[in-house]
Amino acid sequence: MQRPDAAIPIQSSDAPVAIESRALGTLAFIRASIESSSSMDVPGMAGIVMGGIGMLAAVAVSLPGLAPHWLQIWSFSAAAAFALGGALVARQIAQRGQTRYLGPLRKFLLCLCPALLAGGVLTLVLASVGSVAVIPGMWLLLYGCAVLSASTVTTNDIARLIGIMGTLFVVLGSITFALPAASHNAMLGVGFGGTHIVFGLLIGRLSDAR
Repeated sequence: MQRPDAAIPIQSSDAPVAIESRALGTLAFIRASIESSSSMDVPGMAGIVMGGIGMLAAVAVSLPGLAPHWLQIWSFSAAAAFALGGALVARQIAQRGQTRYLGPLRKFLLCLCPALLAGGVLTLVLASVGSVAVIPGMWLLLYGCAVLSASTVTTNDIARLIGIMGTLFVVLGSITFALPAASHNAMLGVGFGGTHIVFGLLIGRLSDAR
């Protein structure tokens, strides 16, 4: 008969499982930390605001009196949309106090801006030689390439949406090259207006669901 004060053997069969679970949990935490420190959120409101500006530009250019000034109107609208969209991204970072996003933000801009800068330079060159008919298609195409590149540094759950949006811009730009000039304003409105608004709403809904 076993004595009451006899030591009860400790079962050690669960020890490796506990250590393994703890290690897996640590690895998951490290991976999540690395992903969050190398990617950033893009607020859906930024897309909605940029899309609203695009829609206003398309409506303005559709007016007979303003149609001859379409290049100036769209150029001004693009600058305003970029400034407001950037301000909304900066405000979101400031509100969350996530200084760890400064690195990903820099990467995001490095991915986004080269193609946009190329578009600006090509706009001046094409306008100077009178080849303005190819500018709308070039804008949509290069913007799509910029968005596709920038999607690689966004958080995993919205990277797919941004990648799809960039692909749609590339497709719209390619189609625009083959269309008559009379339809170019409508294509710009569909791209910079409607596409931005739709994906801004989708990204906003996805962010709210997290």
